[in-house]
Amino acid sequence: MKYKCLVFDHDDTVVNSTATIHYPSFVAYLEEYFPHKSCTLEHYFLKNFDPGFIPMCKEEYGLTDEDLQTEYVFWQDYVRSRIPRAYDGIRQLMEQSRARGVHLAVVSHSTNWNILRDYRENGLPEPELVFGWEQPVERRKPNPWPLEEIMRRLELRPEELLMIDDLKPGYDMARACGVDFAAVGWANDIPQIEDFMRHNCEHYFKTVAELAAFLG
Repeated sequence: MKYKCLVFDHDDTVVNSTATIHYPSFVAYLEEYFPHKSCTLEHYFLKNFDPGFIPMCKEEYGLTDEDLQTEYVFWQDYVRSRIPRAYDGIRQLMEQSRARGVHLAVVSHSTNWNILRDYRENGLPEPELVFGWEQPVERRKPNPWPLEEIMRRLELRPEELLMIDDLKPGYDMARACGVDFAAVGWANDIPQIEDFMRHNCEHYFKTVAELAAFLG
């Protein structure tokens, strides 16, 4: 394979989780703490795409840092008992890549424990490196640090990595590092997101099968 390391985002790239878990969690949080506020699924997708979840919470919903901590605890309690399903074909893609000596890593805004749980419960090969929400804010994507750390630990060059992600923070991180970026669009059909990804990313894949064919 051209790439020696595949770096996966988690939510809506490996597992179908925003529509089934994260968005319902946010709606449930609003209903309990901000009952006069509401959010549609499309709006949630768009704002997670750009400018991101925390800016959305602060700028549109008026959450303070204390509110965000409450929301974080609420979300963690919500996801603890709910396991998202991996997309069809992801397990086979990962297993075939691992069998060919390709490293598997994760850079995500989910936490390490639920990423590893989702991999285990879906029978996915355990990733070698995981950089999740536990990282200090200055080390989370779109900051380039996670990719730089992966390259340092695995002794790889930027051209030997492929970042696979469905949202703009992953694209921004990969671009900052000179790493190839594969945009994936199998989680939603929102035109604004797909148009940006198709026009700005090196690669765009609407199905897991398309990504697998590209990787060979």
